[in-house]
Amino acid sequence: MSKDLKIFLGLLGGLVGFLLIVKIIGEPKKEEKKTGNKDQDIETVMEAYNHEKPSGPKVEETIDEELGLTKKQTVERFLDQVLKEKPARYSSQLLEIFTLNYSTKLGEGGYGAVYKGYFPNGHQIAVKVLNNNGLDKRVDEQFMAEVNTIGRTYHRNLVRLYGFCFEEKTKALVYEYMENGSLDKLLFENKHEIEWDKLYEIAVGAARGLEYLHHFSHRRIIHYDIKPANVLLDSNFCPKIADFGLAKLCNPDSTNVTMSKVGGTPGYAAPEVWMPFPVSYKCDVYSFGVMLFEIVGRRRNFDVNLDESQKWFPTQIWEKFEKGELEEIWDKCEIEEKDREKAKTMVTVALQCVQYLPEARPSMRNVVKVLEGGAEAATPTNPFQHLISSALVPSSMVSSSNSTTDYDEDYRDDTTIMRRYEIQYATS
Repeated sequence: MSKDLKIFLGLLGGLVGFLLIVKIIGEPKKEEKKTGNKDQDIETVMEAYNHEKPSGPKVEETIDEELGLTKKQTVERFLDQVLKEKPARYSSQLLEIFTLNYSTKLGEGGYGAVYKGYFPNGHQIAVKVLNNNGLDKRVDEQFMAEVNTIGRTYHRNLVRLYGFCFEEKTKALVYEYMENGSLDKLLFENKHEIEWDKLYEIAVGAARGLEYLHHFSHRRIIHYDIKPANVLLDSNFCPKIADFGLAKLCNPDSTNVTMSKVGGTPGYAAPEVWMPFPVSYKCDVYSFGVMLFEIVGRRRNFDVNLDESQKWFPTQIWEKFEKGELEEIWDKCEIEEKDREKAKTMVTVALQCVQYLPEARPSMRNVVKVLEGGAEAATPTNPFQHLISSALVPSSMVSSSNSTTDYDEDYRDDTTIMRRYEIQYATS
Protein backbone atom coordinates (compact mmCIF):
# COMPACT_ATOMS: atom_id res chain seq x y z
CA MET A 1 0.00 0.00 0.00
CA SER A 2 1.42 3.34 -1.04
CA LYS A 3 2.25 6.03 1.48
CA ASP A 4 -0.33 8.41 -0.06
CA LEU A 5 -3.08 5.77 0.22
CA LYS A 6 -2.28 5.18 3.90
CA ILE A 7 -2.44 8.92 4.59
CA PHE A 8 -5.78 9.16 2.76
CA LEU A 9 -7.31 6.22 4.64
CA GLY A 10 -6.06 7.64 7.93
CA LEU A 11 -7.64 10.99 7.25
CA LEU A 12 -10.89 9.33 6.12
CA GLY A 13 -11.04 7.20 9.28
CA GLY A 14 -10.37 10.21 11.47
CA LEU A 15 -13.13 12.18 9.76
CA VAL A 16 -15.64 9.32 10.17
CA GLY A 17 -14.73 8.99 13.84
CA PHE A 18 -15.06 12.71 14.38
CA LEU A 19 -18.52 12.74 12.77
CA LEU A 20 -19.65 9.83 14.94
CA ILE A 21 -18.50 11.63 18.09
CA VAL A 22 -20.28 14.84 17.05
CA LYS A 23 -23.48 12.90 16.37
CA ILE A 24 -23.39 11.15 19.74
CA ILE A 25 -22.70 14.34 21.68
CA GLY A 26 -25.09 16.52 19.74
CA GLU A 27 -28.03 14.07 19.59
CA PRO A 28 -30.92 15.46 21.76
CA LYS A 29 -32.07 13.23 24.53
CA LYS A 30 -35.45 11.70 24.11
CA GLU A 31 -38.00 13.19 26.49
CA GLU A 32 -38.98 10.67 29.05
CA LYS A 33 -42.62 9.86 29.15
CA LYS A 34 -44.26 11.42 32.15
CA THR A 35 -46.09 9.09 34.44
CA GLY A 36 -49.03 9.84 36.68
CA ASN A 37 -48.38 10.60 40.28
CA LYS A 38 -51.00 10.03 42.91
CA ASP A 39 -49.40 12.53 45.23
CA GLN A 40 -49.19 15.46 42.82
CA ASP A 41 -50.20 18.65 44.56
CA ILE A 42 -53.34 20.71 44.02
CA GLU A 43 -51.72 23.18 41.67
CA THR A 44 -50.62 20.35 39.35
CA VAL A 45 -54.10 18.85 39.35
CA MET A 46 -55.67 22.18 38.48
CA GLU A 47 -53.11 22.92 35.79
CA ALA A 48 -53.88 19.59 34.16
CA TYR A 49 -57.47 20.65 33.62
CA ASN A 50 -57.02 24.38 33.34
CA HIS A 51 -57.41 24.44 29.58
CA GLU A 52 -60.33 22.05 29.44
CA LYS A 53 -63.23 24.09 28.12
CA PRO A 54 -66.47 22.12 27.76
CA SER A 55 -69.07 23.77 25.65
CA GLY A 56 -71.57 25.85 27.56
CA PRO A 57 -74.63 27.91 26.75
CA LYS A 58 -74.29 31.40 25.42
CA VAL A 59 -76.05 33.58 27.94
CA GLU A 60 -76.62 37.12 26.75
CA GLU A 61 -77.72 39.54 29.44
CA THR A 62 -76.98 42.89 31.02
CA ILE A 63 -74.22 42.63 33.60
CA ASP A 64 -73.42 45.18 36.33
CA GLU A 65 -70.80 47.70 35.33
CA GLU A 66 -68.87 46.74 38.47
CA LEU A 67 -68.03 43.44 36.78
CA GLY A 68 -66.33 45.26 33.92
CA LEU A 69 -68.70 43.81 31.32
CA THR A 70 -70.80 45.49 28.65
CA LYS A 71 -74.33 44.71 27.53
CA LYS A 72 -74.78 41.42 25.69
CA GLN A 73 -71.35 40.19 26.62
CA THR A 74 -71.62 36.44 27.09
CA VAL A 75 -70.77 34.47 30.20
CA GLU A 76 -68.40 32.42 28.07
CA ARG A 77 -66.38 35.50 27.10
CA PHE A 78 -66.37 36.58 30.73
CA LEU A 79 -64.99 33.18 31.78
CA ASP A 80 -62.28 33.36 29.12
CA GLN A 81 -61.08 36.60 30.69
CA VAL A 82 -61.15 35.19 34.21
CA LEU A 83 -59.29 32.01 33.23
CA LYS A 84 -56.24 34.12 32.45
CA GLU A 85 -56.02 34.82 36.18
CA LYS A 86 -55.88 31.14 37.04
CA PRO A 87 -59.00 29.67 38.64
CA ALA A 88 -59.36 26.27 36.97
CA ARG A 89 -62.27 25.19 34.82
CA TYR A 90 -63.60 21.69 35.45
CA SER A 91 -66.05 19.58 33.51
CA SER A 92 -69.18 18.19 35.17
CA GLN A 93 -67.68 14.72 34.79
CA LEU A 94 -64.66 15.74 36.86
CA LEU A 95 -66.88 17.17 39.58
CA GLU A 96 -68.77 13.88 39.74
CA ILE A 97 -65.45 12.13 40.28
CA PHE A 98 -64.25 14.65 42.85
CA THR A 99 -67.51 14.40 44.86
CA LEU A 100 -68.06 10.65 44.42
CA ASN A 101 -71.27 11.41 42.54
CA TYR A 102 -72.27 14.06 45.06
CA SER A 103 -72.55 11.53 47.86
CA THR A 104 -71.87 13.83 50.84
CA LYS A 105 -74.03 16.94 51.18
CA LEU A 106 -72.64 19.61 53.51
CA GLY A 107 -75.54 22.03 53.33
CA GLU A 108 -78.29 23.51 51.21
CA GLY A 109 -79.80 26.94 50.69
CA GLY A 110 -81.75 29.04 48.24
CA TYR A 111 -78.76 29.15 45.86
CA GLY A 112 -78.34 25.36 45.70
CA ALA A 113 -76.36 22.75 47.61
CA VAL A 114 -72.76 22.24 48.80
CA TYR A 115 -71.04 18.84 48.59
CA LYS A 116 -67.83 17.50 50.01
CA GLY A 117 -65.21 16.28 47.56
CA TYR A 118 -61.56 15.35 47.09
CA PHE A 119 -58.85 16.23 44.61
CA PRO A 120 -56.83 13.25 43.28
CA ASN A 121 -54.18 13.82 45.96
CA GLY A 122 -56.80 13.48 48.71
CA HIS A 123 -57.09 17.20 49.47
CA GLN A 124 -60.63 18.04 50.62
CA ILE A 125 -62.80 20.51 48.72
CA ALA A 126 -66.32 21.91 48.90
CA VAL A 127 -68.36 22.05 45.69
CA LYS A 128 -71.24 24.52 45.56
CA VAL A 129 -73.71 23.46 42.87
CA LEU A 130 -76.00 26.36 41.96
CA ASN A 131 -79.66 25.86 41.18
CA ASN A 132 -79.87 25.70 37.42
CA ASN A 133 -83.31 25.75 35.88
CA GLY A 134 -82.16 27.78 32.89
CA LEU A 135 -84.59 30.60 33.64
CA ASP A 136 -83.18 32.42 36.66
CA LYS A 137 -80.70 35.11 35.63
CA ARG A 138 -79.76 35.61 39.27
CA VAL A 139 -77.90 32.29 39.21
CA ASP A 140 -75.62 33.52 36.42
CA GLU A 141 -75.16 36.87 38.18
CA GLN A 142 -74.20 35.17 41.44
CA PHE A 143 -71.86 32.81 39.58
CA MET A 144 -70.04 35.65 37.86
CA ALA A 145 -69.89 37.76 41.01
CA GLU A 146 -68.16 34.96 42.92
CA VAL A 147 -65.70 34.09 40.16
CA ASN A 148 -64.90 37.72 39.38
CA THR A 149 -64.19 38.67 43.01
CA ILE A 150 -62.89 35.78 45.09
CA GLY A 151 -61.47 34.05 41.99
CA ARG A 152 -58.88 36.82 41.68
CA THR A 153 -58.22 37.35 45.38
CA TYR A 154 -55.86 35.54 47.75
CA HIS A 155 -55.70 36.19 51.47
CA ARG A 156 -55.41 34.08 54.59
CA ASN A 157 -58.84 35.23 55.78
CA LEU A 158 -60.73 34.78 52.51
CA VAL A 159 -61.98 31.39 51.37
CA ARG A 160 -60.08 30.19 48.31
CA LEU A 161 -61.83 29.46 45.03
CA TYR A 162 -60.00 26.64 43.25
CA GLY A 163 -62.17 26.61 40.16
CA PHE A 164 -65.59 26.34 38.59
CA CYS A 165 -67.81 24.48 36.15
CA PHE A 166 -70.08 26.27 33.70
CA GLU A 167 -72.10 23.95 31.51
CA GLU A 168 -75.69 23.88 30.31
CA LYS A 169 -76.80 21.55 33.09
CA THR A 170 -74.14 22.23 35.73
CA LYS A 171 -73.00 25.51 37.23
CA ALA A 172 -70.71 24.98 40.21
CA LEU A 173 -67.93 26.57 42.26
CA VAL A 174 -65.06 24.61 43.83
CA TYR A 175 -63.74 25.93 47.16
CA GLU A 176 -61.30 24.87 49.81
CA TYR A 177 -63.01 22.77 52.47
CA MET A 178 -63.55 24.30 55.91
CA GLU A 179 -63.42 21.58 58.58
CA ASN A 180 -65.16 23.53 61.35
CA GLY A 181 -68.07 24.86 59.34
CA SER A 182 -69.53 28.34 59.75
CA LEU A 183 -69.23 30.77 62.63
CA ASP A 184 -72.99 30.83 63.28
CA LYS A 185 -72.94 27.13 64.16
CA LEU A 186 -70.12 27.77 66.62
CA LEU A 187 -71.85 30.75 68.22
CA PHE A 188 -75.43 29.57 68.40
CA GLU A 189 -75.19 25.79 68.61
CA ASN A 190 -71.90 25.03 70.39
CA LYS A 191 -71.25 28.27 72.22
CA HIS A 192 -69.53 26.76 75.25
CA GLU A 193 -67.15 24.55 73.30
CA ILE A 194 -64.53 27.18 72.46
CA GLU A 195 -62.42 29.53 74.54
CA TRP A 196 -63.32 33.21 74.45
CA ASP A 197 -59.74 34.08 73.42
CA LYS A 198 -60.28 32.05 70.27
CA LEU A 199 -63.50 33.96 69.53
CA TYR A 200 -61.53 37.19 69.75
CA GLU A 201 -58.98 35.81 67.28
CA ILE A 202 -61.82 34.88 64.94
CA ALA A 203 -63.17 38.45 65.12
CA VAL A 204 -59.72 39.88 64.35
CA GLY A 205 -59.20 37.48 61.44
CA ALA A 206 -62.57 38.32 59.89
CA ALA A 207 -61.73 42.02 60.24
CA ARG A 208 -58.43 41.47 58.40
CA GLY A 209 -60.19 39.70 55.56
CA LEU A 210 -62.66 42.54 55.18
CA GLU A 211 -59.84 45.08 55.44
CA TYR A 212 -58.11 43.37 52.51
CA LEU A 213 -61.27 43.49 50.38
CA HIS A 214 -61.77 47.19 51.05
CA HIS A 215 -58.21 48.52 51.04
CA PHE A 216 -55.66 46.09 49.59
CA SER A 217 -57.36 44.21 46.77
CA HIS A 218 -56.50 45.27 43.20
CA ARG A 219 -60.05 46.66 43.08
CA ARG A 220 -62.18 47.40 46.11
CA ILE A 221 -64.65 44.61 46.79
CA ILE A 222 -67.88 45.27 48.67
CA HIS A 223 -69.18 42.00 50.07
CA TYR A 224 -72.75 43.11 50.93
CA ASP A 225 -73.54 40.07 53.07
CA ILE A 226 -71.21 39.89 56.08
CA LYS A 227 -72.70 37.69 58.82
CA PRO A 228 -71.63 34.67 60.93
CA ALA A 229 -73.05 32.22 58.39
CA ASN A 230 -70.62 33.61 55.78
CA VAL A 231 -67.51 33.30 57.95
CA LEU A 232 -66.09 29.80 57.68
CA LEU A 233 -63.56 28.15 59.99
CA ASP A 234 -60.73 25.82 59.01
CA SER A 235 -59.24 23.03 61.13
CA ASN A 236 -57.45 25.60 63.30
CA PHE A 237 -60.50 27.87 63.58
CA CYS A 238 -58.87 30.41 61.27
CA PRO A 239 -61.79 32.49 59.88
CA LYS A 240 -62.30 32.96 56.16
CA ILE A 241 -64.95 35.19 54.62
CA ALA A 242 -67.06 33.31 52.08
CA ASP A 243 -70.11 33.64 49.82
CA PHE A 244 -69.42 36.45 47.37
CA GLY A 245 -72.64 36.00 45.42
CA LEU A 246 -73.75 39.59 46.10
CA ALA A 247 -70.28 41.14 45.95
CA LYS A 248 -69.44 44.13 43.77
CA LEU A 249 -66.15 45.44 42.41
CA CYS A 250 -65.46 49.16 42.40
CA ASN A 251 -62.47 51.44 41.99
CA PRO A 252 -60.52 52.13 45.21
CA ASP A 253 -61.21 55.85 44.89
CA SER A 254 -64.96 55.35 44.39
CA THR A 255 -67.00 56.65 47.31
CA ASN A 256 -70.38 55.12 46.49
CA VAL A 257 -71.88 52.33 44.41
CA THR A 258 -75.36 52.58 42.94
CA MET A 259 -77.31 49.37 43.52
CA SER A 260 -79.98 48.34 41.05
CA LYS A 261 -81.70 46.20 43.69
CA VAL A 262 -81.69 45.45 47.39
CA GLY A 263 -79.02 43.03 48.60
CA GLY A 264 -78.10 41.61 51.97
CA THR A 265 -79.62 39.85 54.96
CA PRO A 266 -82.19 41.57 57.20
CA GLY A 267 -80.64 42.17 60.59
CA TYR A 268 -77.11 42.50 59.21
CA ALA A 269 -77.52 44.84 56.24
CA ALA A 270 -76.92 48.55 56.85
CA PRO A 271 -79.93 50.89 56.86
CA GLU A 272 -78.87 52.61 53.63
CA VAL A 273 -79.00 49.30 51.75
CA TRP A 274 -82.79 49.40 52.01
CA MET A 275 -83.01 52.99 50.74
CA PRO A 276 -82.88 54.30 47.16
CA PHE A 277 -79.51 55.97 47.65
CA PRO A 278 -75.90 55.12 46.64
CA VAL A 279 -74.21 52.65 48.98
CA SER A 280 -70.55 52.72 50.06
CA TYR A 281 -68.21 50.04 51.38
CA LYS A 282 -69.18 51.25 54.85
CA CYS A 283 -72.24 48.99 54.58
CA ASP A 284 -69.85 46.07 55.19
CA VAL A 285 -68.50 47.87 58.26
CA TYR A 286 -72.03 48.08 59.65
CA SER A 287 -72.61 44.35 59.09
CA PHE A 288 -69.30 43.54 60.74
CA GLY A 289 -70.36 45.54 63.81
CA VAL A 290 -73.63 43.62 64.02
CA MET A 291 -71.66 40.37 63.85
CA LEU A 292 -69.33 41.56 66.65
CA PHE A 293 -72.33 41.91 68.99
CA GLU A 294 -73.24 38.28 68.30
CA ILE A 295 -69.67 37.10 68.89
CA VAL A 296 -69.55 38.88 72.25
CA GLY A 297 -72.91 37.54 73.38
CA ARG A 298 -72.66 34.15 71.67
CA ARG A 299 -76.33 34.68 70.89
CA ARG A 300 -78.42 36.10 68.09
CA ASN A 301 -79.00 39.82 68.34
CA PHE A 302 -82.75 39.29 68.40
CA ASP A 303 -84.09 36.49 70.60
CA VAL A 304 -87.87 36.18 70.84
CA ASN A 305 -87.50 33.82 73.81
CA LEU A 306 -86.10 36.54 76.09
CA ASP A 307 -88.08 39.18 77.95
CA GLU A 308 -88.75 42.45 76.19
CA SER A 309 -85.83 44.39 77.70
CA GLN A 310 -83.31 41.82 76.44
CA LYS A 311 -84.76 40.93 73.05
CA TRP A 312 -82.52 43.17 70.94
CA PHE A 313 -78.95 42.76 72.17
CA PRO A 314 -77.27 45.86 70.56
CA THR A 315 -79.55 48.36 72.32
CA GLN A 316 -79.10 46.47 75.57
CA ILE A 317 -75.32 46.81 75.21
CA TRP A 318 -75.56 50.52 74.41
CA GLU A 319 -77.72 51.19 77.49
CA LYS A 320 -75.24 49.41 79.76
CA PHE A 321 -72.24 50.98 78.00
CA GLU A 322 -73.64 54.48 78.44
CA LYS A 323 -74.30 53.86 82.15
CA GLY A 324 -70.95 52.14 82.74
CA GLU A 325 -72.70 48.92 83.69
CA LEU A 326 -71.17 46.48 81.23
CA GLU A 327 -70.37 44.08 84.06
CA GLU A 328 -74.00 42.97 83.88
CA ILE A 329 -73.50 42.04 80.23
CA TRP A 330 -70.32 40.13 80.99
CA ASP A 331 -72.08 38.14 83.72
CA LYS A 332 -75.04 37.24 81.49
CA CYS A 333 -72.71 36.25 78.64
CA GLU A 334 -70.46 34.25 80.98
CA ILE A 335 -67.36 36.21 80.02
CA GLU A 336 -64.58 35.62 82.53
CA GLU A 337 -62.67 38.42 84.23
CA LYS A 338 -59.52 37.83 82.16
CA ASP A 339 -61.46 38.35 78.92
CA ARG A 340 -63.51 41.39 79.86
CA GLU A 341 -61.07 44.03 78.64
CA LYS A 342 -61.09 42.50 75.16
CA ALA A 343 -64.87 42.17 75.34
CA LYS A 344 -65.14 45.89 76.08
CA THR A 345 -62.92 46.66 73.09
CA MET A 346 -65.18 44.54 70.89
CA VAL A 347 -68.44 46.18 71.98
CA THR A 348 -66.87 49.65 71.66
CA VAL A 349 -65.81 48.86 68.09
CA ALA A 350 -69.21 47.31 67.36
CA LEU A 351 -71.01 50.45 68.55
CA GLN A 352 -68.79 52.55 66.27
CA CYS A 353 -69.41 50.26 63.29
CA VAL A 354 -73.22 50.38 63.54
CA GLN A 355 -73.50 54.16 63.52
CA TYR A 356 -76.53 55.17 61.48
CA LEU A 357 -74.64 57.49 59.11
CA PRO A 358 -72.03 55.70 56.94
CA GLU A 359 -69.52 58.54 57.30
CA ALA A 360 -69.61 58.14 61.09
CA ARG A 361 -68.41 54.54 60.86
CA PRO A 362 -64.69 53.69 60.97
CA SER A 363 -62.85 52.09 58.08
CA MET A 364 -61.85 48.45 58.43
CA ARG A 365 -58.23 49.64 58.63
CA ASN A 366 -59.06 51.47 61.85
CA VAL A 367 -61.11 48.55 63.13
CA VAL A 368 -58.18 46.16 62.67
CA LYS A 369 -55.79 48.58 64.40
CA VAL A 370 -58.04 48.81 67.45
CA LEU A 371 -58.73 45.08 67.68
CA GLU A 372 -55.02 44.31 67.36
CA GLY A 373 -54.18 46.78 70.12
CA GLY A 374 -52.44 49.28 67.86
CA ALA A 375 -54.85 52.11 68.60
CA GLU A 376 -57.33 53.16 71.26
CA ALA A 377 -61.03 52.80 70.54
CA ALA A 378 -62.79 56.15 70.41
CA THR A 379 -65.87 56.61 72.57
CA PRO A 380 -68.91 56.01 70.34
CA THR A 381 -72.05 58.13 70.24
CA ASN A 382 -75.50 56.56 70.45
CA PRO A 383 -75.92 54.64 67.19
CA PHE A 384 -79.64 54.17 67.87
CA GLN A 385 -80.56 57.82 68.35
CA HIS A 386 -82.67 57.73 65.19
CA LEU A 387 -84.92 55.11 66.81
CA ILE A 388 -85.79 57.11 69.93
CA SER A 389 -88.43 59.41 68.47
CA SER A 390 -90.43 56.54 66.98
CA ALA A 391 -89.42 53.85 69.52
CA LEU A 392 -89.19 51.39 66.67
CA VAL A 393 -86.68 48.71 65.79
CA PRO A 394 -86.85 48.36 61.99
CA SER A 395 -87.24 44.94 60.42
CA SER A 396 -83.91 45.51 58.68
CA MET A 397 -82.23 45.22 62.10
CA VAL A 398 -83.64 41.83 63.04
CA SER A 399 -81.01 39.12 62.57
CA SER A 400 -81.97 36.32 60.22
CA SER A 401 -78.71 34.73 59.13
CA ASN A 402 -80.46 32.02 57.12
CA SER A 403 -82.14 34.46 54.79
CA THR A 404 -80.31 36.48 52.16
CA THR A 405 -82.20 38.65 49.72
CA ASP A 406 -81.17 40.22 46.45
CA TYR A 407 -84.70 40.86 45.32
CA ASP A 408 -88.06 41.71 46.84
CA GLU A 409 -89.34 39.16 49.37
CA ASP A 410 -92.55 38.76 51.31
CA TYR A 411 -92.43 39.28 55.06
CA ARG A 412 -94.64 37.96 57.83
CA ASP A 413 -95.59 39.30 61.27
CA ASP A 414 -94.79 37.19 64.30
CA THR A 415 -95.79 37.57 67.99
CA THR A 416 -97.38 40.51 69.80
CA ILE A 417 -94.00 42.06 70.71
CA MET A 418 -92.82 41.94 67.09
CA ARG A 419 -96.00 43.63 65.91
CA ARG A 420 -95.61 46.27 68.60
CA TYR A 421 -92.09 47.13 67.44
CA GLU A 422 -92.84 46.48 63.76
CA ILE A 423 -90.15 43.81 63.76
CA GLN A 424 -90.49 41.19 61.06
CA TYR A 425 -88.69 38.06 60.01
CA ALA A 426 -87.67 37.54 56.41
CA THR A 427 -89.28 34.40 55.01
CA SER A 428 -86.89 31.58 54.19
